[in-house]
Amino acid sequence: MLRAHRLSAVRICLLITGVMLLSATAVALAAGADPSWAAGKKASSARHGKCAAAARAGKHRKARKACAFKKARGAKPGISRWRTERPFSPSIPSTGTEAPVNGGAPPTVASKEPGSEAGSFPEPTSGSGSSPGESTTPVAPTPPVESIPPVEPIAPVEPVGPVEATAPFRFFSSSSFWNEPVPADAPVDPSSAAVMGAFDELVAEEEQPGGGGPWINTTAYSVPVYTVPGDQPAVPVQLVKHPPNPALSAAWSAVPLPSDAQPAAGTDGALVVWQPGTDRLWEFWQLGYEAGGWHASWGGAMQNVSSDVGVYGPEVWPGAKPWWGSSASSLSLVGGLISLEDLKRGEINHALSMAIPDVRAGVYASPAQRSDGRSTDPLSLPEGAHLRLDPSLDLASLHLPKLTLMIAEAAQRYGIFIRDHAAIVTFQAQDPIPTGTNPYAGPDGYFEGKFPKELLASFPWNHLELLKMELHPLPRTRLRPAIWAELR
Repeated sequence: MLRAHRLSAVRICLLITGVMLLSATAVALAAGADPSWAAGKKASSARHGKCAAAARAGKHRKARKACAFKKARGAKPGISRWRTERPFSPSIPSTGTEAPVNGGAPPTVASKEPGSEAGSFPEPTSGSGSSPGESTTPVAPTPPVESIPPVEPIAPVEPVGPVEATAPFRFFSSSSFWNEPVPADAPVDPSSAAVMGAFDELVAEEEQPGGGGPWINTTAYSVPVYTVPGDQPAVPVQLVKHPPNPALSAAWSAVPLPSDAQPAAGTDGALVVWQPGTDRLWEFWQLGYEAGGWHASWGGAMQNVSSDVGVYGPEVWPGAKPWWGSSASSLSLVGGLISLEDLKRGEINHALSMAIPDVRAGVYASPAQRSDGRSTDPLSLPEGAHLRLDPSLDLASLHLPKLTLMIAEAAQRYGIFIRDHAAIVTFQAQDPIPTGTNPYAGPDGYFEGKFPKELLASFPWNHLELLKMELHPLPRTRLRPAIWAELR
């Protein structure tokens, strides 16, 4: 029995010795493959020894807390405490917002904070969890398992330019005389002082009690503008009270005129149809509707409105003539019109049109193409004349009403064109009849509860100048038909 026990003890000793030899062999192999492992193991043993010594010295709680803190800071094998930026690859999911592609270069993902997991690569570290002052052997970087094939370069994205704010709408080309600012040094006509002196006297007479002017036409002898879509049904408008004009009749053979359209009140019966989709415009003088359909006594039609200068001539429509147009000067009715958009925006970004009682007979000034003037006074203004407020005048110092200031600013920057004959000095504003409302009336309206005459009483009429004129004799064929008939 004793011999059996001794044999068992020998076997146990041999077994323990074998285990120890195997452990030593494993340690040696690990140390040979990675020298830092042995150094880390030695450092770890040293730390545990310090902790045990502290515990034996009666500082067990503090030592345990310190040892636990050290353990928590130590990184797990193979995991780095810090994250770095990495190149983007379709095979690796991205967790951040990708930067815009620039010239086909692959974007990068911002580095992650410690503790994040998705999409981060380990970085080689030295002695994870080591205490300050302890030297450790750097760990050699692990070679890549497999090289990733290069990603096909992404085609560069065309850079998108800054979005510009849409400019306020205005009819005709930006280089049109309606839309170009007047240079401060624009030449003044030699007759300016005398002609404008006579005009000031006319305005002063109209400002007297019972004079009735100056005025702003809005709901009578004005211009309603019907803006229609591209699919607006077209109807014919017959030319009446005028010798046959095949080209104008052809232009009026299909007009996108709404069935409920109404011309302006007054004997002129003006109306404009504007179709932005086709860039076309039609205007009528003495428009009416009877059982047979729509008819008008005169007018015009214009294509390519956005690139036109805003006066009728051969280029505006096939077969067009310089005497087309509802105005007596062939200047378009929408040219110089104070629009509802202008009033809503609080700024007029184009020239103004004006009608006056004494129009010079026999001549017209560019850009007009004709005239219905009858005055033989050499100091009267011809149609087409271009006025402007003295550019050195400080408008802010005049403390004008809001609408009056808008008109004065436009007159100073773009000027005023004499477009028509009228009983009194008159500006033209858009007729609101298509809207079904009257934004001019009432204390909150554009006229601020006043009459136009009251608003224009503070307009600086005596600071208007006449710009240099290019005068042309008037052929009888360019008279408005009604005037032509009277002169026969």
